Amino acid sequence: MVWSPRVTVAAVITDDAGRHLLVEEAPEGAVVFNQPAGHLEQGESLLQAVCREVREETCREFTPLALLGIYQWVSPRGKTYLRFGFHGRVSEVLHGCQRDPDIIRTHWLAVHEISQGGLQLRSPMVAQCIGDHQAGHHLPLEALHEMA
Repeated sequence: MVWSPRVTVAAVITDDAGRHLLVEEAPEGAVVFNQPAGHLEQGESLLQAVCREVREETCREFTPLALLGIYQWVSPRGKTYLRFGFHGRVSEVLHGCQRDPDIIRTHWLAVHEISQGGLQLRSPMVAQCIGDHQAGHHLPLEALHEMA
């Protein structure tokens, strides 16, 4: 069997009040909180993937502004994830759009509500991405290169 990491994208989105847009989901039965995020699909660029995931999970259009970082995590089940975290802004909710059925609801939450609110985060990458955004770790999108 060939080992390969799971490549994912995530969007750190803040509003004018500094709150973060998170999704509440129950991927394996337990309710967890995550940034709008998901897997890179064949034929997509990383930017296309993060825009698609935000639209599917929040019914909002995403405009990427910066790359926050690349995160590697090995889950308790031994799966390796490589997450590309992006910061950006979103539109208002799109009329007539249906969210992915795995998403219970979306929330705008302050950092203290995320860090001290007793929320179960999907992975430690959620908090790390928020921390990197708050610390100003923004790389230009031009750091990404797609080879045909």
